[in-house]
Amino acid sequence: MSQRHLQDDLDKLKRALVQMGETAQHAVSMAVEALREGNRAKAYQVIDEDGKLDALELEIEEMAVGLLALQQPMARDLRFITTTMKIANDLERVGDHAVNVAETVHYILEGPRFPTLPEIDEMARSATEMLSQSLDAFLRGDVVLAREVLRRDDRVDEIHGNNFRILLTHIMEDPRRIGVGMDLLLVSGNLERIADLATNISEDTVYLVEGRSIKHNAGRGRPSTERPAAS
Repeated sequence: MSQRHLQDDLDKLKRALVQMGETAQHAVSMAVEALREGNRAKAYQVIDEDGKLDALELEIEEMAVGLLALQQPMARDLRFITTTMKIANDLERVGDHAVNVAETVHYILEGPRFPTLPEIDEMARSATEMLSQSLDAFLRGDVVLAREVLRRDDRVDEIHGNNFRILLTHIMEDPRRIGVGMDLLLVSGNLERIADLATNISEDTVYLVEGRSIKHNAGRGRPSTERPAAS
């Protein structure tokens, strides 16, 4: 098949990933708003719309497999297709974590009043921004922005660890808060996982652009000193 036909199909695949990325970002933002506002309607909307991400992942997977089977792409095109499949899977998992956050809203509203935790707000803001930045970095091939996302992940991990101690203190002061405290700890864990998935996307961006893996902390924050793979 012609290179022009291949490029058209790659552009179509990219548009599908953009749509999935926007859908995942909307789910996370809506779940965070539902939690912050105590808004059941928004929480139910996140849960009801999760099927959209599942359908988009299947669509992207079918498109990618078709390209691999029929057009036998090489070098950067091959990396783009395989990376897109991985990112689609990560975005589907982002949606699952957004649903988990949304599902806790009902239980938190039914429980005893719990002190406001600015740490949860900071985690939510950071995870949402990291997801947006990681997708922008992938679409633009921006490894500088991708590495900035990687650096931000340590702060989210730190907050998550702090949340356990903070929530435990509140629970010990008033055992009636055990249920809500555990729900908030689950929220913290899901936000931490969303940040981790944004990190995965950023690592995949570096792989796409530089042709080398930086997973497991290898060279995450440094510019490449190796010869990139052929593009």
